[in-house]
Amino acid sequence: MRRIAIGFALYLGAVALGLGSAWWVLKKAPFTNRTVQAGAWRTNTLAGSTDADMYTRAGVAVNGLLALGRDETMYFIATHDDAGRPLRSQCSYRVAGEPPKARWWSVTVYADDMFLFDAPNQHYSLNGSTAQLDAQGRFAFSTGHQAQPDTFWLPTPGNRGMVMTLRLYNPEPSLQAAPASLVPPTIQQTGDCA
Repeated sequence: MRRIAIGFALYLGAVALGLGSAWWVLKKAPFTNRTVQAGAWRTNTLAGSTDADMYTRAGVAVNGLLALGRDETMYFIATHDDAGRPLRSQCSYRVAGEPPKARWWSVTVYADDMFLFDAPNQHYSLNGSTAQLDAQGRFAFSTGHQAQPDTFWLPTPGNRGMVMTLRLYNPEPSLQAAPASLVPPTIQQTGDCA
C-alpha cells in the first residue's frame, strides 16, 4: 500500500512539474530563440515561420490569437518603455514614430492578460488609416488614464501590466529580411504614474 501511495505522489509531482513548466514556457518565458530587438520592440523571427519549433508554435497559439504567417505579417511587441521600465496601465506614455515600411500597420495596447482595455472612447489601436501625420511625416499617440491634449488617446484604465503590439501587414522585403532595421516607435513615459 505504501508503494502505491509513493508511486501516486511521484505521478502527481511529475504532472504538476510538467504543467508548471508548460505554463512557464507559454506565458512567462522570454523570447529566447531567434529574438530580434529594435528599440523597445522585439520580435521572434521564427513566429509564423515553417521553421518554428514546437515551443514557438505553442506560444503563438496561446498568446497570438489569429496570428498570420510570417510571409504575410510581422509582429513586434513591447513590454518596457525606452528607459527599460515595465509598461504599466496607470502610467501615461507617448508613442511616436514614422509609419513602418509596410502596406498597413497598427499599434494596439493590451492588458497583461492579452485582452483589450475597456476603452470608453472606443479607441483600441492606432493604425495606418487613423494616424494623423505631422509635418515630418510622423505619428504620435498617448496612453494612460486621461487623454493628453492634441493627441490620439488609447485609454488604459486600472493598475496592471500592459503590452503593446506593432503589426506590420505585407512589410517591405528589406524589413522582412532584416527585422532589426525597423525604425522603432519611441515609448516615453510622460509625467508620474497615477
